[in-house]
Amino acid sequence: MKAVAFSEFGPVDVLQLIELEDPMVRPGEVRVKVKAAGVLPFDCKVRSGWNPPMQAVQFPQVLGNEFAGIVDQVGKGVTKFDVGDEVLGFTLMKSYAEYVLATPEQIVRKPKNMPWEIAGGFSGNGQGAHMALQALKVKEGDTVLIHAAAGGLGTFAVQLAKEWGAKTVIGTASEQNHAYLCELGAIPVQYGAGLVDRVREIAPEGVDAALDASGPEALLASVGLVKDKERIRTMVAVELAQKLQIPPISGTRSGERLAELVDLYAKGKLNIHIRKAYRLDEAASAHATVESGHGRGKVVLIIDEMLMDQMNFFKKSH
Repeated sequence: MKAVAFSEFGPVDVLQLIELEDPMVRPGEVRVKVKAAGVLPFDCKVRSGWNPPMQAVQFPQVLGNEFAGIVDQVGKGVTKFDVGDEVLGFTLMKSYAEYVLATPEQIVRKPKNMPWEIAGGFSGNGQGAHMALQALKVKEGDTVLIHAAAGGLGTFAVQLAKEWGAKTVIGTASEQNHAYLCELGAIPVQYGAGLVDRVREIAPEGVDAALDASGPEALLASVGLVKDKERIRTMVAVELAQKLQIPPISGTRSGERLAELVDLYAKGKLNIHIRKAYRLDEAASAHATVESGHGRGKVVLIIDEMLMDQMNFFKKSH
C-alpha cells in the first residue's frame, strides 16, 4: 500500500510517499480501505520532533490519527461490522495510508449525509473539543470563550458549547474569519493587544469558562477573564498551563464519544468546513497549511484518487 511517512524529524519536506506491505486483519479487528484522513496539529508536532507519550516514534513513521473509509476485511470475532460498511474512526499515527486496522471500538458508521472529506477529518478535533468542554463543565447559561475559534477544533467547540446550552460563546479569530464565526453562533473578537478589554465589553459580567487552541498569549488572557482556573484549559500552551496551575485536559477518545458527535452531525447540528483537501502525495503541503495558522476549518488528505477526481469535477461544474 501507499503511505506517507518520515524517517527523520524536520520540516514538511521530510514527509515522503512510500510503499508498505498491506496490513492483514487479525482477530478482533477490521481493515478499512481509507478514502480520507484528517491532518492535525498533533501530526505536525510529531513530524517536527515531539515524541508523544503514548507511543514512541519508529522510523519510517506513518502519521495520522483520524480516517474514514470502507471496511474491506473483518477479523474473527467481530460482529458489529461487515465488509462494505462505510465508517469513520480514530487510530494513532497510522492513517496517512491506503489501509488501516482498527478495533470495532475505534469506528462508527458514517452517516449517508456526511461527505467523505468531512468524515476523514471528523474524529480528532471533534473528540478533542468534546473532551475539553466536558472538562470545563460547560453548561446551560454559561459564557464561554474559545480561542482560535475558526480552526478545526474551535469550529467543533463553538457549536458544542451552543448545543450544551451556553448563553454566549465568544470566539477569537483573525478578522477574515469573523463572518464564519457569526454563522456558527459565536461573537467574534480580534486577536492581539487589548483582547481582554474587548472580551469584557461583550461579557461585562465575566467569562465562565475558556478553551485555548491558540497559544500562551490567549491562555494568559483567559486567566485574566475567568475567575476559576479549574474552568480554563489549553490544547497547546501546556508548559505555561503547568506554571499557572491550570489543569490538563483529561479524557480519552472512544467509540461512544464519536458516536455522539456523529449523531449531532446527522441531525444537522454540526457544520464542518473543509479548509483544503490535498492528495496523499501532497501531505507536505497539507502540513504547511496547518502550520500557517489563522485557518478556517479542517485540512484533509484524500487518499482515494477517484474521490479526489470526483471532488475536483464537482468544483469545476459549480
